[in-house]
Amino acid sequence: MTTVQRRREREASPPLGTHSTRPLLAWWLQLTCSLTLTVALRGVGYGGPLSPSYAAPLERGTQEPLTPIPPPIVKDGPQIQLGERLFHDPQLSHDNRQSCATCHPLDRGGMDGQPRAIAVDGLSRLRNTPTIFNVGLNFWFNWNGIVHTLEAHAEQLLRNPAVMNTTWPELQGKLGREADYVSAFRAAYVDGLTWNNVIAALVSFERSLVTPQSRFDRYLRGEQQALTVEERQGYDLFKSYGCVACHQGINIGGNMFAKFGIFQPPNGTSEEDVDGGRHDVTHRPQDIQVFRVPSLRNVALTAPYFHDGRAPTLAVAVDTMARVQLGKELTPEEIGLIVQFLQTLTGNYRGAPVRAPTPGVG
Repeated sequence: MTTVQRRREREASPPLGTHSTRPLLAWWLQLTCSLTLTVALRGVGYGGPLSPSYAAPLERGTQEPLTPIPPPIVKDGPQIQLGERLFHDPQLSHDNRQSCATCHPLDRGGMDGQPRAIAVDGLSRLRNTPTIFNVGLNFWFNWNGIVHTLEAHAEQLLRNPAVMNTTWPELQGKLGREADYVSAFRAAYVDGLTWNNVIAALVSFERSLVTPQSRFDRYLRGEQQALTVEERQGYDLFKSYGCVACHQGINIGGNMFAKFGIFQPPNGTSEEDVDGGRHDVTHRPQDIQVFRVPSLRNVALTAPYFHDGRAPTLAVAVDTMARVQLGKELTPEEIGLIVQFLQTLTGNYRGAPVRAPTPGVG
């Protein structure tokens, strides 16, 4: 009998006492998370209004809680091309020193690889930078869910004094001096260069940053041999232990909030380290240390993990999640199997596998 089989047999008959309430609480958490996500998705669809690239019906695996990303059906248009140029242009920042791609390099996992982003002052530490890939499939944005549309997200980051710190008059002056920018905006939008069209172009490009055709997507579509036996065992553990309660849907997360530390505080957390999280937006005491559940797509490439970058590896992240969110102590074998499953979530961008970031390079 393997370690995993012994663990499952032990979990099937929990001892009486304080620990016997954990399966019930885990079930309640899973039900609550599922209902919350269901309401959100019924209200707006996956991640709000989908890009035209995803106008086709979404494929669904039979009896599976997760959904594969369908392949795009629309080619790049002038809005996407303009948005890509803006995304890589440091002129969008006040000091002309950083672009959107500075923190979200597309050749390195769509994130900077740092535990915490550094503000424009070069000193202040922000939260961990999430990947930009598949961002259009989210319903909430930023770790605290301050906005729930990509348009509002782009505008908030451009105006944020700690990030891009720009204004429309300033940006209009920069872009308006370049004839090719003016002509590109006229070709893409009837009213040419405007603040709203800068936002629209950026969002058009961001919605194109999808990574379909992961091995797990192929598995969901019926290609059983796309995953190894161990990877399928990891997926079974991922479902049976309740990870899929919050990490679900087409983006395997990104659509709801959860408190970080349900059963116990994460290791190394002191009163000084507590992040207000969602409380910064709602000002409700119950939202302290509550964060948006991140997407797990391409997660093998986006270390370090969590809002504060405290977990340097996937194994550490899985162990932490099991203990503080589910009240479970996983064996090394179980952690290894779940990690193997998570490594199958790496998709393709523009026909090639998403690339990993270089350690220590921001």
